[in-house]
Amino acid sequence: MFFFKKAVAPFFLPIPICLTMLLLGMYFLCFTTKQKHGKIFIVIGICVLYLLSCRIVSHTLLGPLEKKYSPYDMKTSVRFVVVLGGGHVLNPQIPLASQLTSPSLVRLTEGIRIYHKNPGTRLVFTGKDVSMLMANVAKSLGVDENDIIIENRSKDTKDEAKNVKIIVHEKPFALVTSASHMPRSVALFKKQGMNPVPASVHHLVKKDEVTFSSFFPNANELYKSQNAFYEYMGLIWAKLRGQI
Repeated sequence: MFFFKKAVAPFFLPIPICLTMLLLGMYFLCFTTKQKHGKIFIVIGICVLYLLSCRIVSHTLLGPLEKKYSPYDMKTSVRFVVVLGGGHVLNPQIPLASQLTSPSLVRLTEGIRIYHKNPGTRLVFTGKDVSMLMANVAKSLGVDENDIIIENRSKDTKDEAKNVKIIVHEKPFALVTSASHMPRSVALFKKQGMNPVPASVHHLVKKDEVTFSSFFPNANELYKSQNAFYEYMGLIWAKLRGQI
C-alpha cells in the first residue's frame, strides 16, 4: 500500500496533470481528426498551469493549511521535541546540512531552538534515513548526544505517529514539521491518543496582500500549489483509510 501511494500520488499533482492535458491535446491535434478535442485539452492545460502558477491561487490553496496552527509558544514546557523527517539526499561529498532539503533543515533548526529554550528536553528525530542525518547535524551544532533519540523505522507520517507513541506515550510534546504538513500530522498523532503541541515552520505563505504581481505566473507559486495538492490528497487518503 505504501508503494501504491507513493507511485500513484505524483500523477495527481499539478505538473503531471497539466502535462497530461497538453499531451492529450497534441495527440488529438496530430494523430486524429478530433481537432476540437485537441484544442480544448491544450487550452485547459495552459489555463490550469497559469492559474496554479499565480500567487493569488497558490496562497488561496496553501493558506488555510498553514494558518490552522500558530507558531510554537516558547513559554510552553515540554519534555520531548519531535522533529518529523523531510527530504534528504545522502551524498558524503557535500556538507551534512546540504544533504537535508530546505523543509528538513528548517524543521531541524526550529527543533534545536525549542530544545535550547527547554532545559532537560530530549530531541526525537524521525524518518528512515533522514533521522540519523538530522541527528548528526544537531550534534555538530552542539546538541548533547544523550538528549537525542532516533526513530528510524518510519516510512511515512502514519508510521511516525505510531512509533513516536512508544517513546513519548501520552505526554505533551512539541511537534515540529512544515506548516502545510501540520494539519495532517496533528490529526494522525491525535488518532493515536497523543497530545502534540504544534510547532509549525517553513511557512511558504508569508504575506496575504494582493498586488499586480499576484497575477503573474511564477515557478515558486507553482511549487506552493504542488505542496497544497499533496497535503490535501494526504488528508483525503488518511480520512478514507480511517487514519484520522
